[in-house]
Amino acid sequence: MRLALFEPDIPQNLGAFIRLSAGLGLPLDVIEPCGFPVDDKRIRRAAMDYYDLARIVRHASWAAFCRDRPLGRLVLLSTAGAVRLPQARFQPDDVLLMGRESAGVPAEVHAAADLRVRIPLQSGARSLNVALAAAMVLSEALRQTSGFDTLS
Repeated sequence: MRLALFEPDIPQNLGAFIRLSAGLGLPLDVIEPCGFPVDDKRIRRAAMDYYDLARIVRHASWAAFCRDRPLGRLVLLSTAGAVRLPQARFQPDDVLLMGRESAGVPAEVHAAADLRVRIPLQSGARSLNVALAAAMVLSEALRQTSGFDTLS
């Protein structure tokens, strides 16, 4: 299983994703361009002491990500997802994709997803923080696929 971020806007969220993926031993794909300057120094600062545990793969564009990503379903977390999280069924080689904090993903990215998952929220609530939503969905995906079994 992998995490992927589509053109992230907020450096602190990138840091949270790096810590999440590093802590759980999962690769993290960052699809650029980002909404902030990205260099190794900034990534190291955002990731704090988790940088050396992280497996970060940077992609220059959506097209580069599509060309280079490993096989597996593309699972988009989206407020417009057709499948509610409790009904979603995950596979060990899924790539969980999160959109931009400010705008989600464009139609072409939405259309490329094999599965579109949304977290049910109470009426009037628009969305959760993208890193928090990713942690919720990833936890369920790892539970379903026995992904926690290799962790201490």
